[in-house]
Amino acid sequence: MPINSFLYPGAKVTTGYDVDNSLRFNRASSDNLSATLATDNGDVHKWTYSFWFKRSTLGSDQQITSAHYSGSYAGGIVFRSTDQFEIFDYRNNSFSLQKKTNRLFRDVSAWYHIVISNDNSVSSPDLKIYVNGVEETSFATDNEYSQNEDNSFNNSAYTNRIGAGGVNNDYIGGYLSEFCFIDGTALDATSFGEFDEDSGIWKPIDVSGLTFGTNGFYLDFENSGSLGADVSGNGNNFTVNNLTAIDQSTDTCTNNFATWNSLDNFYQSNTYSEGNLQVQTQNTSFTYNFATIGVSTGKWYWEVEYDAKSGGTDQPFVGITSTQPTSNDHELGNFPNDFAWYTDNGTGYLSNNNTYSNVGFNAYTVGDVISVALDLDNNKLYFAKNGTWEKSGNPESGSTGTGAISITATASTPLGAYFPSVADGTTSYNATFKANFGNPIVTISSGNSDGNGYGNFEYAVPSSYYSLCTKNLAEYG
Repeated sequence: MPINSFLYPGAKVTTGYDVDNSLRFNRASSDNLSATLATDNGDVHKWTYSFWFKRSTLGSDQQITSAHYSGSYAGGIVFRSTDQFEIFDYRNNSFSLQKKTNRLFRDVSAWYHIVISNDNSVSSPDLKIYVNGVEETSFATDNEYSQNEDNSFNNSAYTNRIGAGGVNNDYIGGYLSEFCFIDGTALDATSFGEFDEDSGIWKPIDVSGLTFGTNGFYLDFENSGSLGADVSGNGNNFTVNNLTAIDQSTDTCTNNFATWNSLDNFYQSNTYSEGNLQVQTQNTSFTYNFATIGVSTGKWYWEVEYDAKSGGTDQPFVGITSTQPTSNDHELGNFPNDFAWYTDNGTGYLSNNNTYSNVGFNAYTVGDVISVALDLDNNKLYFAKNGTWEKSGNPESGSTGTGAISITATASTPLGAYFPSVADGTTSYNATFKANFGNPIVTISSGNSDGNGYGNFEYAVPSSYYSLCTKNLAEYG
């Protein structure tokens, strides 16, 4: 199975408390939030950070948050290029605090909850890090503050940034939700989450009743017109830099949506951005890319915009696969369990089992939105271009039409599931695809959700078909 692609193991969790929104940060766009804290009236040596983060970009320094005064005074909470997690405070040209985990954080399909609880008002200062409700105890570097030592994180003279560093910027790529700072209290993880009694999975709880302290803030990202709004009651609002309403996402720690899987990139060498919803293929490889969520039962819907190409004739593939490529020349459709709508020089084809069949499919080109309806109850696949189903296909219940593509039952496929997939069929240029699994990165002109009210799609979702998110998987997957 592709690295980290999965049949979501936490789909059966009952969240109880629902998080409606996250904020999507695109590293290349220098997205961040910034603020200067108020004059503090509490205990500056006690504080707590809590946030949920879904990573998109790996292998580079990325600062979740930072507090910066000058080149010699800066604190940061960062995922290092090694994918270790670190909190540091660099003061007077040396580290007064530095704790770096041995653990690596490389899952781009799931949400991490991280709590950092600090109390250096005591004779034996203790800064604790919790990951998904469990205290981290294994550190590559473990240097604590000394008692009552000044720190950068709760200092009104310092600029605070979320999504960027203070000196080298180190912008993040990924999704943040439920971002809290508690001033004057060192809290543990149970103030922000709990283990589900049935599944044992860590999940968020309502934090609105916490005492945040003078400099404390709570960013829930629910106001698309004011993404940096503090809803703690303190009014410690953040300035929004390079983020817009389209960066507000419904991919959250209580409803996890599919993205492209940037770990499934050994042969492809593709470039990922926009929370791993945009992928640009490379002209050194033919092979295809997977999504992070695969499905084995039910009916599912998503959209892919063929967004750009660098030259040459159109040769895009949009479809599904249940086969792991083992070479960079494996095209989507090379295998019996790959099915893709392929365009070549103005002609549309069905690509399957290393055969291109001109079965009456139209061609598509840059700017077209391809809808995919996958029916695993009846083992049928349908494609539409800009809202019109190909070859009179109709994915509505009880109607197959001549455009229905018969596919292999998942029980007889190599991976036991189908994954959304895209590719291009040439090494002469690269192509860009934008996925909409229900959490779009482009403005939607119409706005259509599935029957459960999830997702935001350009075209109507067929009845009884659902977006690829964990709440739907819990019910229909």
